[in-house]
Amino acid sequence: MNLMKIVLPTTIVGAGLLICTSSIYGTPEFAKKEKQTCTHCHAKVSGNKADMLNNLNATGICYKDNGHSLAKCATSK
Repeated sequence: MNLMKIVLPTTIVGAGLLICTSSIYGTPEFAKKEKQTCTHCHAKVSGNKADMLNNLNATGICYKDNGHSLAKCATSK
């Protein structure tokens, strides 16, 4: 019984952390892959993923349209 008092809350908190953090993986991975900062493709950095998708600059739009690759994108930075 005492074990359930520890295991159940720990499981709930762990699952909550996984669910809440899973939506922020994409952008940092792309930045690491291309060895660039977030502002290379975004006009501003925000904690909201929807805001990040809506504030792409020309490089970011090119990156999205070319299969997440900067190979065909002329960079201004």
